[in-house]
Amino acid sequence: MAKRLGDSVIALGDRVHILGHAAVGCRKESEGPLAADFDALFLDSSMGEDSWEKAESALQREALSRAMQNAGIEPEALHCLFAGDLLNQCVASHYHLRNLGVPVVGLYGACSTMTESLMVASVFIDGGGAERCGAVTSSHFCSAERQFRYPLEYGGQRAPTAQWTATASGAAIVGVGDGKVRVADVCPGRIVDKGMTDINNMGACMAPAAADTLLRYFRDTGSQPTDYDMVVTGDLGLVGSRLLAELLLADGVELADRHRDCGLMIYDRDTQDVHAGGSGCGCSAGVLCGHLLKRMEAGEINDMLILSTGALMSPTTNQQGESIPGVAHLVHLTAK
Repeated sequence: MAKRLGDSVIALGDRVHILGHAAVGCRKESEGPLAADFDALFLDSSMGEDSWEKAESALQREALSRAMQNAGIEPEALHCLFAGDLLNQCVASHYHLRNLGVPVVGLYGACSTMTESLMVASVFIDGGGAERCGAVTSSHFCSAERQFRYPLEYGGQRAPTAQWTATASGAAIVGVGDGKVRVADVCPGRIVDKGMTDINNMGACMAPAAADTLLRYFRDTGSQPTDYDMVVTGDLGLVGSRLLAELLLADGVELADRHRDCGLMIYDRDTQDVHAGGSGCGCSAGVLCGHLLKRMEAGEINDMLILSTGALMSPTTNQQGESIPGVAHLVHLTAK
């Protein structure tokens, strides 16, 4: 059963495993360095639908269906699903799941939703509330641009600090079983707001939250970056990753070669014109549920911390001149 370590970390027992997972993406992801690790790639980002929002729901449907298939289960075997996305009222998730017949807990953590859903599902299982749960999220470049910035037809100029929202989805089936990867402990994030207001610089908005979560985790567990094969952030991109290193170094913590960022892994910045890197719920979801978990199951990664980062603004608060709070939820995965 779960127990607390210090003020922030929840240590789980040995019963919570990743039973199956899947990642799907579209054309931009198919041109990136991790293309081979996606379970499916669709060259038509509309997914045959008549709106970008419906296309995002279709991406989630594909990811969850393939994750359940990889886990060898049918929907009725799931006791609960934890799902969310970037859109208002989490419509990409809720409209996709409305006919599945599985209990659903909707979550909103912006781009942190993958580790948020994985964290909540794991604690739910460890506490005996379920034996099998799903964690799923997604993002779509076109639906996100329409909601948070400008419709594509506007043709607005993107700032150098801007990041490219991944058109991707990832899903993980978590439960009691014999999976090769176990969820060892989790650390919920705190909301951190340093007064940033630039909607085109999400990395700088989220980096302080990532630093806060990591510092609390290292303090409460008595560990350090070198105790893990990798410390992976969700989608800080180039700007946010550099800022995270500076913030941690000021507190005496050096990530050095342990750090990787999903926003810098999913695309090739030199050839794909994504400016500061990738972002969106589907960014860390696609990298985790495709590339990283496959590397863990192959024995190439034994111990890993992953913390997806989210910027918690809305179009309304941005138009009102509000600052942009950030959050970062951490999950410790082990294949030992």
